[in-house]
Amino acid sequence: MSEELSSAHFVSLFRSVAPYINLFRGKTFVLAFGGKAISGPLAKSLAYDVNLLAALGVRLVLVHGARPQIEEELREKGIESRTHRGYRITDAPTLDCVIDAVGSVYLEIDALLSQGLPDTPMANSTIRVIKGNFITAKPVGVIDGVDMHYAGTVRKIDAEGIRAQLKIGNIVILSCLGASPTGEIFNLAMEEVAEATATAIGSDKLIFLTDSQGVTDIDGKLLDEMTTDMAERLITLGEWLSPDLKRYMPSAVRASRSGVGRVHLIGFNEDGTLLQELFSRDGVGTIITRESLEILRDAKPDDIAGLVALIEPLEEDGTLVRRSRELLEREITRFSVVEHDGMIVGCAALYPYGEDQAELACVAVHPHYRRWGYGEQLLKRIETRARAVGIKRLFVLTTRTAHWFKERGFVDQTVDQLPVEKRLLYNMQRRSKVFAKPL
Repeated sequence: MSEELSSAHFVSLFRSVAPYINLFRGKTFVLAFGGKAISGPLAKSLAYDVNLLAALGVRLVLVHGARPQIEEELREKGIESRTHRGYRITDAPTLDCVIDAVGSVYLEIDALLSQGLPDTPMANSTIRVIKGNFITAKPVGVIDGVDMHYAGTVRKIDAEGIRAQLKIGNIVILSCLGASPTGEIFNLAMEEVAEATATAIGSDKLIFLTDSQGVTDIDGKLLDEMTTDMAERLITLGEWLSPDLKRYMPSAVRASRSGVGRVHLIGFNEDGTLLQELFSRDGVGTIITRESLEILRDAKPDDIAGLVALIEPLEEDGTLVRRSRELLEREITRFSVVEHDGMIVGCAALYPYGEDQAELACVAVHPHYRRWGYGEQLLKRIETRARAVGIKRLFVLTTRTAHWFKERGFVDQTVDQLPVEKRLLYNMQRRSKVFAKPL
């Protein structure tokens, strides 16, 4: 029996990722990570997941840093590690250490993506990785009287060259080094390279692997999603944020405002976080967008398929009265919906009876999103719509959620207190409880 359940779970899980595979095929992702992700025990697993994304048709740009490797090189050579305003003061001896460290990290990534043993997830894989002069750099110069030497920033990204490589199926690898038109090499901030690259090539996603599960509030609770405005406020206030988050979040905000569709901040310390973030409804980290992923709005004819998918399971278990697709098409203007990242996850409808009464009907929220307060938002929207047309009393019939409505100001009623038209349609077999609320 357990094997049957396990098989059923596998099949269900495998099918559930199909919409994401369809959505991501041909899309461009920039995946950015520091040297800690490569030096950690899960580097090989990360390579497996990158291989899987490539096999599914995702176009990938990998941007890597080498901070711990640079620090190790400096220690071995007895050179002091100095920073100013978030940049490493990179004199000539320091630059030599940076070049050595970055080179070693690149070779390690190259080796990880070249695996192909038969007993590994990369069996039969043929990944081509490309590294080139896609970054033009410029010096930071002198800041607050401090000469930064070979510390630099991004001047230009060869977006056309990167897109050409992605188009033929290659994975592009970029480091935190860039050359200037004069032939000098500069040490760049990895997060700035990732930001500039994602913006230049019009990436669909920018994903930062961090030393934290994601962005948390002051109590340590994970924030699933944030707008750029929220993230910007948190940058100034969030003293509790991890070092990686403090470095990456400003770049994440700027990239989002510059047109990158989604910016993800996820941890690298747990196996499979990249796949969980991309191929599950809730993800495991924090997503930053220009606007909120959730949209509360009036329903449109295009929402019929989403509404059917949402309410069908509730109709089958008897929670909701069955509604045909044709009925939904006729009554679509009565519905309000919650859309989350393109998916209909909640709905409610308003049916007027006479001049001053209306029924709140078909209140449904997807089980995965019930903790997000969408039911409450839908109720408030329906109440606002009702008041706007002069409705003074809102009533509802329910079999399973009596307490939810009671907690929101609805009180018990009898069937006789329903409007005459509704009373005649009352289903004695369902024996729905009646509640009402003055507006």
